[in-house]
Amino acid sequence: MDMLPKCDANYVPLSPITFLPRAAATYGNHTSIIYGETKFTWRETYDRCLRLACSLRRSLNIVKNDVVSVLAPNIPAVLEMHFAVPMAGAVLNTINTRLDANNIAIILKHSGAKVFFIDYEYVSLASKALELLLSNSKGHSVIPLVIVIDDIAAPTRIRLGELEYEQLVHQGDPQYTPQQLEDEWDPITLNYTSGTTSAPKGVVYSHRGTFLSTMSLLLQWEMGNEPVYLWSLPMFHCNGWTFTWGVAARGGTHVCIRSTSGVDIYQVIAKHKVTHMCCAPIVFNILLQENPAESRRIISPVNILTGGAPPPAALLKDIEKLGFHVTHAYGLTEATGAALVCEWQAKWDQLPRDEQAKLKARQGISVLTLADVDVKYLNTMTSVPRDGKSVGEIVLRGSSIMKGYFKDPENTAKAFKDGWFLTGDVGVIHPDGYLEIKDRSKDVIISGGENISSVEVESVLYKHPRVLEAAVVAMPHTFYGETPCAFITLKKGENEEKAGEVKEGEIISYCRKNLPHFMAPKKVVIMDELPKTGTGKIQKFQLRALAKTFSVSGSTGTHRTPQSWNQRSLNTVQQPLEQAASAMSRL
Repeated sequence: MDMLPKCDANYVPLSPITFLPRAAATYGNHTSIIYGETKFTWRETYDRCLRLACSLRRSLNIVKNDVVSVLAPNIPAVLEMHFAVPMAGAVLNTINTRLDANNIAIILKHSGAKVFFIDYEYVSLASKALELLLSNSKGHSVIPLVIVIDDIAAPTRIRLGELEYEQLVHQGDPQYTPQQLEDEWDPITLNYTSGTTSAPKGVVYSHRGTFLSTMSLLLQWEMGNEPVYLWSLPMFHCNGWTFTWGVAARGGTHVCIRSTSGVDIYQVIAKHKVTHMCCAPIVFNILLQENPAESRRIISPVNILTGGAPPPAALLKDIEKLGFHVTHAYGLTEATGAALVCEWQAKWDQLPRDEQAKLKARQGISVLTLADVDVKYLNTMTSVPRDGKSVGEIVLRGSSIMKGYFKDPENTAKAFKDGWFLTGDVGVIHPDGYLEIKDRSKDVIISGGENISSVEVESVLYKHPRVLEAAVVAMPHTFYGETPCAFITLKKGENEEKAGEVKEGEIISYCRKNLPHFMAPKKVVIMDELPKTGTGKIQKFQLRALAKTFSVSGSTGTHRTPQSWNQRSLNTVQQPLEQAASAMSRL
């Protein structure tokens, strides 16, 4: 049997790009994309992707492994680039639209992007990023070719340079032959983390990994053929958890919206009979706060795959009353999106609704792509007991794990140990094999589905001339799930008499000027001393427990605190780490 060789007939490299020509051949006249009043069929989408790939290759001289970056909301162009850029042999880098100009410039520099597509609404932000890139390059950075994506339905004529997206599409050859994929291990996308460290890391996905991840989610979420998928999840998040490709595999319809307002979501659900959507739990609050008349637009169930902070049982009950069917997942950028899915078991249908909601809030079992998932004690790499109480680090291995961190062999080596990928998240395994997150050892704060690095916020606080010490943890937020809360001490000395003049609002304003607004603390607590261990390490678990007694409400960040608290309050909130920390996932 070992003498039977691979050949072109029995071995083809795995790639999600193969879903597109199949969709065009099988579902050619079926609607592929809806964006306002603009619609495309799968045959038209395939044609446009071939044209764009041709222009990238022949007109812009893009070659294998060149990085093509895009800064845009959920619009048809980003979907098309998920196929066209790899079809040109290049690597797609979707940039988080919530980042500030400095972070965008860092990504452009690190990735070495040769082309930078910019949605017309982000031209001003992108201009600032390019100015920073140019001023800091000292002649060593590659300045990418800039192409504006104008509104396809109502062109604005906004430009940054001469080129425009539709111009490239129309100039391309629809008979273009895509670059042949020789090795399924070749890179397909480059996604930057936001929140695991103070500097974002470039996570490289392979064609093989994205193909298998896509197939896993299609099976485990039980997505049938011809779904109608609403883009409430940003496509820049792990390539839309691979549904940028997956909807094509099922001959479905992408419904694109630029914003996730409750009115827009309910209207498109009713108008286009949406069957599936992904989102962070923050969207649940948006849907629940909308006019009750809007929620009655849901006639048939809408399947939601959610990740991020696990939704409370009460919230799950409320959202499902509206006609949504929720499945909870857990993942991270390094795992190509979802790594665990809370697969529902029929026997649970007989349980009370409260018990069902608690089961749904768990992170679940591994996606089919993974060879294995476990919770281990890192010092011995032995598995924790499956008792739902013993805490260890979640580790993964399988074909959907990243190739590694771009230009970062040191962190790549640290991420892998004894054949496992270390997630940095700690949790437990229940007797039935389902995992539940208990803490994030990297102190990541998830706000509205966005990862925020406490280290990065702390680094900004330490730059304030009056801040002596700083520690940032998550605090509850009724709108965003959680948000940064900063605990600081002030410098004293010759200006000791002025120490009391530093106010919370001043610190918050300072952070908002030096960070993207969503990363700035919504509350700052000025203390005489931060709680520390005997060796001088700040005890964040105490601060997390204290922060849980605060709350912030509304998108404007109005906060409410207990009527009174003081330094002694820390003594009343000490509890084991696994109890004090909020149980949130990072997908």
